[in-house]
Amino acid sequence: MDGYTPAQAAAVTGVPLAAVHKAIDGRLIRPRSARSGATVRRLLTKEQLIYLQLEAEGLRLLPVRTRREIANAIQRSPKTDLMPIGNGTVLFVECKAARRKVEGQLKQLAHIAEMVVSDPEIMRGTPVFKGTRIPVDLVAGMLAQGATAEEILEGYPTLNKEEIAIAPLYMRAFPRRGRPIRRPWQGKKAKGRKSFPLSTLLKSA
Repeated sequence: MDGYTPAQAAAVTGVPLAAVHKAIDGRLIRPRSARSGATVRRLLTKEQLIYLQLEAEGLRLLPVRTRREIANAIQRSPKTDLMPIGNGTVLFVECKAARRKVEGQLKQLAHIAEMVVSDPEIMRGTPVFKGTRIPVDLVAGMLAQGATAEEILEGYPTLNKEEIAIAPLYMRAFPRRGRPIRRPWQGKKAKGRKSFPLSTLLKSA
């Protein structure tokens, strides 16, 4: 991928989407703009995702000026393992672990994207699991309403547990634009919520 949307950055790093936009609006990181038809998207680099990963791990507690300097330094020297804070200081930011984590999460995200297809000839382009006509957002919504993987498999035996597990993450990383499709479960009282940390969704590809 030649860039990552704020939604993908949030899904990969665990930083709330609002916080990603705040980092952009506060010019801590500066995405590039990419036009697709009438739509202009803001795309982040892998180095900027590494910075956001550090934010998730506590970097946000530092002064804004220092955080901006670190973000710029990571962009200039993406392979640096220890990033010094300020001039003549003995304090460093350890970047190696954050970089490895982001690289691993991006591989998982790419694997997840390969499991889903969006074709105008299938369900009017609604993202579905490859080889099926089962919408990803349908499964994600069922999980949000408290359904278990076993219950979903009873109704949709062509799916597998890995596909079910990645549904919420896919919807966070690739949110659909426009009015959402009405689903049968909408408006009903939720039985509970399921949470799937990205690190436990998939085994390493």
